[in-house]
Amino acid sequence: MTVKSRNGTIIILTFLLAFTAAIIAIGLGSVKIPIPEIFQTLFGSSSTSVNDTIILDIRLPRVLLAMIIGANIAVSGALLQAVMGNPLADPGLTGVTSGAAVCVLIIFLVAPEYTEFIPLAAFLGGLIAATIVYLLAWKKNGISPITIILSGVAVNALCGGGIGYLSILYSDRLPSALQWLNGSLAAKGNNSLFMVLPYAIIGWFLLIFAIRKANVIRMGDQVAANLGENVSRIRILLSLLAVFLTAISVAAIGMIGFVGLVVPHIARLLVGSNYKYLLPMSMALGALILLVADTGGRTLFSPLEIPAGILMSVIGAPYFLYLMRRSVF
Repeated sequence: MTVKSRNGTIIILTFLLAFTAAIIAIGLGSVKIPIPEIFQTLFGSSSTSVNDTIILDIRLPRVLLAMIIGANIAVSGALLQAVMGNPLADPGLTGVTSGAAVCVLIIFLVAPEYTEFIPLAAFLGGLIAATIVYLLAWKKNGISPITIILSGVAVNALCGGGIGYLSILYSDRLPSALQWLNGSLAAKGNNSLFMVLPYAIIGWFLLIFAIRKANVIRMGDQVAANLGENVSRIRILLSLLAVFLTAISVAAIGMIGFVGLVVPHIARLLVGSNYKYLLPMSMALGALILLVADTGGRTLFSPLEIPAGILMSVIGAPYFLYLMRRSVF
């Protein structure tokens, strides 16, 4: 079996596994729904109106939202790792997530009448944070991988201070934003899904054109320059795409950490570093992992629901320490 066919098979199997997990997740909850009935509802032949409502209005939008956002954040992490030349780069560690969160929280707490601007605010916040990280990490001889992480820590600390200040200043309005701050998909329905989906489709379409550029830049600045590529422009464009995908995800469900770090590493182990395979593999794995985290959070501890963002932090933080222990810098 050639590398191409092997990688293609692995990617297809992962997408099928994510689809299977989605069907199982729809059936799990306080009301258990058999798989045959799920298919009957999805294909319009069910006669149980109550279960139809549970599936179509509650569980299916939440499952699809988890998969879309997991795919978005995983791909963002893969792109940022290419752009920054750092295997530990991801939207959370580089400050993009927290920057987007600050701007969204300002709308939530200070100007809730402007909620229609939340996606734009998230994009601007993530873009500002990414720009600050670049400026702090840039040296005459290029970007240092360790400096990227340190700059991200500084930006995260700054944004964390902003979130804390807003939380104290508008403590009376904070309860409505607490679930969002923890990266929860609870009570997310069709409105959230339809807000994210158009932007996600645009981002996925642009990924097609990002594959070659990501492969060029991962070979190093000198090789890219010898091929006649404008390295700075490639970095800016890929960063904008990564920030865009992260921002729409943060706007929808809040701060989800470590998906962009964990998933690309697993994807590389399975299909290698060629972005032709790495990006679709990251999408499939990201969708699967965040879906499993959300489903586990709402079923394993019932009637208590643990936000997916918290579970991902519990999983991702030890993995981050493991990568540092292996000296992947």
